[in-house]
Amino acid sequence: MRVFLAAIVIASLAGPAFAQSPAIPKYGEAPKEKSQQELAAERQAEQAYQKSLARIPEQKPTDPWGSVRSDSAPKTVPSKTVAKDPPAKRAKADAKPDGAPR
Repeated sequence: MRVFLAAIVIASLAGPAFAQSPAIPKYGEAPKEKSQQELAAERQAEQAYQKSLARIPEQKPTDPWGSVRSDSAPKTVPSKTVAKDPPAKRAKADAKPDGAPR
C-alpha cells in the first residue's frame, strides 16, 4: 500500500514540473518566427546590455598576494619583448677584419 501511495505522490509532483518545460521542436520542424514585439524586446535588451558594459570602469590589474608580500620586495614588471638590433653583417671570407679587401 505504501508503494502505491509513494507512486501517486511522485506522479502528482512530476505532472506540473513536466508541464513547465518548453516545447522542444521536433526534427525537421521549422522554428517559430518571432513577432515584432519579441524582436523589439530583444533589441532593447541588447542595447541595455551594451550600455551596462560601457558603464563598467576600466580596472587596473590586481595583485592578490600584495598584502602578503613585504613592501621592501622588488616589484616585478612584466618585460615586453623588445625588437633587438639586427645582427651585424658578417665579414666576407676574403675581407680583412677591418673591412678592407685583401
